[in-house]
Amino acid sequence: MCTYTQTSGATVTVIASEKTWIEDEAIQQLKTTAALKGMKKVVGLPDLHPGRGTPIGAAFMSKSWIYPHLVGNDIGCGMGLWKTDLPVHKLKLDTWVSKLDNLDESWEGDTSEWLSRHQLESTLFDHSLGTIGGGNHFAELQKIESVLDEDVFEALDLSTKHFYVLVHSGSRGLGEFILRNHRDAHAGVLENSPEAIDYLTQHNMAVKWAGANRALIAHRFLSCLKGEGSQVLDVFHNTVEPYSEDNESYWLHRKGATPADQGLVVIPGSRGSFSYLVMPTGSQVENAYSLAHGAGRKWKRTDAKSKLSKFRMDDFTHTDLGSRVICEDKDLIFEEAPQAYKKIDSVIGDLVTVGIIKVIAILRPVITYKTRRGK
Repeated sequence: MCTYTQTSGATVTVIASEKTWIEDEAIQQLKTTAALKGMKKVVGLPDLHPGRGTPIGAAFMSKSWIYPHLVGNDIGCGMGLWKTDLPVHKLKLDTWVSKLDNLDESWEGDTSEWLSRHQLESTLFDHSLGTIGGGNHFAELQKIESVLDEDVFEALDLSTKHFYVLVHSGSRGLGEFILRNHRDAHAGVLENSPEAIDYLTQHNMAVKWAGANRALIAHRFLSCLKGEGSQVLDVFHNTVEPYSEDNESYWLHRKGATPADQGLVVIPGSRGSFSYLVMPTGSQVENAYSLAHGAGRKWKRTDAKSKLSKFRMDDFTHTDLGSRVICEDKDLIFEEAPQAYKKIDSVIGDLVTVGIIKVIAILRPVITYKTRRGK
């Protein structure tokens, strides 16, 4: 773990071992962010990698100032986990792969009722509700590979005999729409100003919308398999919220960072690798109450296809763990190849070493759904 102090007084901390590779560009983006007005603490996590001017896999604590661009265009993006009633011993892999279809199309159910259930009103983006989206978003059928803490596992009423569904998605076009309406907010908005109040109102709505979206994705996914599920957890990776530390009030921004103050979370690996069910431990102060949200990119999307030119598209539909990947987008399947990501066990190891998580169980992928539609 390395800590730098900016002339502005903001601290920059990178929580990663020497074995975890982090691009210099990502470190520079952290330092640039630390120079923003009111910034007090900037933390890079082991999955840190460069974004479009703003690093991903980071948390930022500011005094009095809110920065919409640090949250980004996918407000409320996060992970939800559901325990299903599908028994592990009744897996029909080929059949289930064929049944997982039409998840890219608009849901044919009662969108108004679903929104109302989540205390939301209709928006211009109702047609996207219940769809996964592009990039690294997915819905994945998983099973328990191993349990490392039996007491916590049983206390949470989890089971090794049933499948789980992990959903990674966000607010779809809604978050982008909100950010575009606050383009000038790159300079930040002062708390309690009309601009800040307007942004936070829309931000909080988008966060709820993203949660409703993940729940509907899980519902649609399980309906294809004639199953049902109960939510184990749902957390957000891209948010800003008020926070108190040492009797001081701050704004905690997360950009691709898992909250460490809400109990149990899942930290997934890349496609075709294990996911980790973990419990935050310790004070969480130095890491700004945040954890890694995944493995983190090793290669830029634009570089992945050229680096993997010797492979065919079919090489990525069956993984080394025996799982299947449903992705018919020729570019996306290369951009999201496991080789384009860091090793998840290294990321988890860094978090364990600094004492901020405890691994409860490891989850094995069975079917990963990304898209049925090619470009």
